[in-house]
Amino acid sequence: MKWTRPWPAVRLPGALTALTAVVALLLPVRGSERVVTAHPAHPAPSTAPVLHRAPRPAILPRSAWLDRATLRRQPPPRYDDRVVAVFVHHTASPNDYDCADAPRIIRSLYSGQTGARHWDDIGYNFLVDRCGTLYEGRAGGADRAVTGAHSQGFNHRSTGIAALGTFTAGAQVPAAMTDAIAALAAWKLGLSDTDPRARVRLTSTSGLSRYRAGAPATFPAVAGHNTGYATTCPGAALTAALPAIRAKAAHLQGRTPLGRVRPRA
Repeated sequence: MKWTRPWPAVRLPGALTALTAVVALLLPVRGSERVVTAHPAHPAPSTAPVLHRAPRPAILPRSAWLDRATLRRQPPPRYDDRVVAVFVHHTASPNDYDCADAPRIIRSLYSGQTGARHWDDIGYNFLVDRCGTLYEGRAGGADRAVTGAHSQGFNHRSTGIAALGTFTAGAQVPAAMTDAIAALAAWKLGLSDTDPRARVRLTSTSGLSRYRAGAPATFPAVAGHNTGYATTCPGAALTAALPAIRAKAAHLQGRTPLGRVRPRA
């Protein structure tokens, strides 16, 4: 009988494992296209809301006009959740003042409102002189939604800006003043993403306004005092400037180029 040398024994399980590993390296993994995703050349537009914020203008604090001798005791300030409307006023005081006298004028207004009228503070949230200098009025923080006492029935969710002077028909409204009002309105309304050209809804809290207490009312986001209360404030000249103020405020919020007013239905 012829003797034949046997082949070396092969351990099949180990060999199959090695072979499987080699094949796995050479073949693509099924479904791998769902693991590695290429970035599209043109990403889909974001659905996040665009907030139209305007920069905060320079505002002088209360200490710029209120001294210890004039300051009266007052309760803590009251706040709303946001500001969606701006009411523009005039102070019905002389127009031919030097801007350096603005703090004295504001101090006099404060004394009249907290004295003869027995208010707890000046009613306006902000004041502006004819040079365009902005002042913090009512206490509580310029950055916050302080409840003012400037628009009977509509002090909630609004802020009041008083222009120092009398702006009845024929009066000249300084450009620096209207620019400052627009900048302040753009900033305050931008905090709630409110378009200065929009119309907003408020609820009357007093029957002494043009609306009974509890009644809803719709106003321009930047409105004259006379829209909510039976008064000639802020005067015919300043009222006539409000459309331009709204347009400038919208521009400062980045909504439209200056001079373009988006048509409304």
